[in-house]
Amino acid sequence: MSNQNSIWVETEERPCFPHLEGKRDCDVLIIGGGMAGLLCAYLLRRAGVDCVLLEAERICGGITKNTTAKITLQHGLCYDKMIRRFGRQAARTYVQAQQDALNEYRALCQTISCDYEEQASYVYSCKDRRSVEREMEALQALGVSARFTLDLPLPFAVAGAVCVERQAQFHPLKFAYGIAKELPVYEKSKVLKLDANTAKTAQGSVFFRKAIVATHFPFINTHGMYVLKLYQHRSYVLALDHAPRLDGMYVDADLKGLSFRSYGEKLLLGGGSHRTGKKGGGWRALESVAQRYYPGSEAVFRWATQDCMSLDGIPYIGQYAHYTPNWYVATGFSKWGMSSSMVAAMRLRDQILGKQTQADAVFSPMRSMLRPQLAINTVESVRGLLTPTVPRCPHLGCALKYNAQEHSWDCPCHGSRFEENGDLIDNPATNGKSEISGRLP
Repeated sequence: MSNQNSIWVETEERPCFPHLEGKRDCDVLIIGGGMAGLLCAYLLRRAGVDCVLLEAERICGGITKNTTAKITLQHGLCYDKMIRRFGRQAARTYVQAQQDALNEYRALCQTISCDYEEQASYVYSCKDRRSVEREMEALQALGVSARFTLDLPLPFAVAGAVCVERQAQFHPLKFAYGIAKELPVYEKSKVLKLDANTAKTAQGSVFFRKAIVATHFPFINTHGMYVLKLYQHRSYVLALDHAPRLDGMYVDADLKGLSFRSYGEKLLLGGGSHRTGKKGGGWRALESVAQRYYPGSEAVFRWATQDCMSLDGIPYIGQYAHYTPNWYVATGFSKWGMSSSMVAAMRLRDQILGKQTQADAVFSPMRSMLRPQLAINTVESVRGLLTPTVPRCPHLGCALKYNAQEHSWDCPCHGSRFEENGDLIDNPATNGKSEISGRLP
């Protein structure tokens, strides 16, 4: 069986940071040491802001280490929909924020050895040519140079693809560890209590003026309605030896489709997606694809990741909730965590420095929740709460489902995941539950 660590974990040594002891005082506290939290700390510190970053375990130990690490303004076929839902100005603001993020990465990666490569990005559809053509037209209307093509180096025919040049891919951990070296990071420093201006850990506390919650799924349930504004989605990756090397990055417009990119001589094949806690293709589906299209290939690494999906496909970046003026949040990156992490860091830096822009309203966590996905999330939550089986999630009490491929207990309501022995894997739950142990189906 192939290694179940990501290729990023296996090809870079993780640095160590101390845990918090005693009392600290800072202007901005950042909670969460993934890519978004690290970038927030890096940009704020570069702007002269005194900050502290607290990570419950080890930096980049959650979702960041499991990305496919594409940096692109193409987030599926999103811009045609965005123009129709929110108008051209909002869509232009969104795409400009993504372009600014790519430019910032491009500049930073000149000084950090992180296997940064500029690549063309392709979003394709196997069935719907017209949707791809509309996306190309939307991108062109927003000032993005985009082209339609049918000529892709994929092992199957497509109905169409939209291409944007000069996007990028990199080694996310080499980059993250590179920017973390000089940051005030404290690992193994889980926030046990948070009030308006103080965070307490097991062995210390931080007094702050402002705080950023960058914990993937926000962990404060009493504000912001994130348990209804977000759901989580799992997807899977195989790193294949003896498969063709592809130039470019490719992703199906369908959430359940396939993605492709190369890293060195290995082909990264992604897919098998499903809502967390539901059944899906997983690695078995990808193995079937590899056998069909790359019969001589060998899977040498396999991993899975989990994405917070917002109600409307746009991240929540800004003030955490109406009644928490000093708290900010970055979440709901909807499968595009690398570019959106930089967008979040740039937006939150500007907000903390008192700079207001048009992007504040586009990304505001307090924008309307009246989207079709809200009804789906509500039904899933009610169904999970009313299902009488055990074990149950310690987050809000939903019934957990056993994930046979990953040997974990997963929550279909909000996406928390647990080892078979009850240890916590993914939030929003903040603790494991010992009663899960031994309850295999």
